[in-house]
Amino acid sequence: MPGENRMNIDNNLMSKEQLLTPEEAAEILRTTVGVLAVWRSTGRVNLRFIKLGGKVLYRLSAIIEYLDENESTQV
Repeated sequence: MPGENRMNIDNNLMSKEQLLTPEEAAEILRTTVGVLAVWRSTGRVNLRFIKLGGKVLYRLSAIIEYLDENESTQV
């Protein structure tokens, strides 16, 4: 069906660009919501976020990118 391909494309985009709350992002990063707030306010950590009205959201793709960029091969 023609609409079926469109649905698959939309689902793939949504999974890659899923928006997460600070609580969900903190769980993935194994840190706390407070630490994420410090990172946002100080800019010390380059983790992109979205401010939408009064809410802070993180794209899943931004978290994955942050983890990839900070992966270390040294012990």
